[in-house]
Amino acid sequence: MTSTEPASLYLHPDRNFAMELVRATEAAAIRAVPWIGRGDKLGADGAAVDAMRAFLGTVSFDGLVVIGEGEKDAAPMLFNGERVGNGRGPACDIAVDPIDGTSLTAAGRQNAISVIAVSDRGTMLDASSVFYMDKIVTGPEGHGIIDIRRPIADNIHALAKAKNMDVGDMRIAVLDRPRHEQLIAEIRASGAGTRLMSDGDVAGGINAARYDSRIDMCVGIGGSPEGITTACAIKAIGGFMQTRMAPKDDAERARGEAAGLDCDRVYEADDLVSGGNTFFVATGVTDGGLLAGPRKIGRSHIRTESIILRSKSGTIRRITADHLVSKWLE
Repeated sequence: MTSTEPASLYLHPDRNFAMELVRATEAAAIRAVPWIGRGDKLGADGAAVDAMRAFLGTVSFDGLVVIGEGEKDAAPMLFNGERVGNGRGPACDIAVDPIDGTSLTAAGRQNAISVIAVSDRGTMLDASSVFYMDKIVTGPEGHGIIDIRRPIADNIHALAKAKNMDVGDMRIAVLDRPRHEQLIAEIRASGAGTRLMSDGDVAGGINAARYDSRIDMCVGIGGSPEGITTACAIKAIGGFMQTRMAPKDDAERARGEAAGLDCDRVYEADDLVSGGNTFFVATGVTDGGLLAGPRKIGRSHIRTESIILRSKSGTIRRITADHLVSKWLE
């Protein structure tokens, strides 16, 4: 089969494809280890990008990077429009973030992860012309209950009722940013508690949708690339997600509209990623609530922890792998 022949991911062995993807996030996480806590986020990101690109080049697929990282902050990047894979096999859209949480990595803080999300070609929204979007993510209880256009207190009370919880027991994740001061105040005024994130809202969104998490909702303005990536995971978990574009000025709004984005529209997860067969793969870079970061096992091995989510089957797989240190940290 050539890259010009129509193909869907489900026509190929799912487990093998997922395992190829996870090798790329494992490589990025391991290569970032020497940079953890060193204060150099660009150095960490550069090491992770190089490792991820090298391993993606061995995967049998024709990947088009629709959501890349780097344009926003001049970091080294797997750029939008870059082709990855060996060009053979299914044609796919791909979202990559070699380190979601470069600042976390540089500071040695928790919750940095390496991420790849994949869907069939032409199914992933390119939101790169507007850097930020407003998001709300919950578990499946949010369907038919939550509306991003409503006041946050109304949504919190509605979700608490749907989950048969006291509002005082609700925990709402939000990025700790000056732009969220009013939002944080409204969350606390509702009676719910906050879980402030210094960075890494992909993990925050996934934790809000997980059935075994202590986080009930993730809200606020974060990166548009991270929103598309999160949508791939939410579709696999069966969670709820709504977003609105958040252009910073009229010029960015105009660029977004010229690129086909509707800055007044509420986008659901299926609008962000329309394919019914998506993969989300992540490996921990630093320890966090979703994944543990790489750690030495004795003197000879380094252990990684990863997660694979697939929307078509609705499966969540966790993978722990031990790697020879001599192969990675030479």
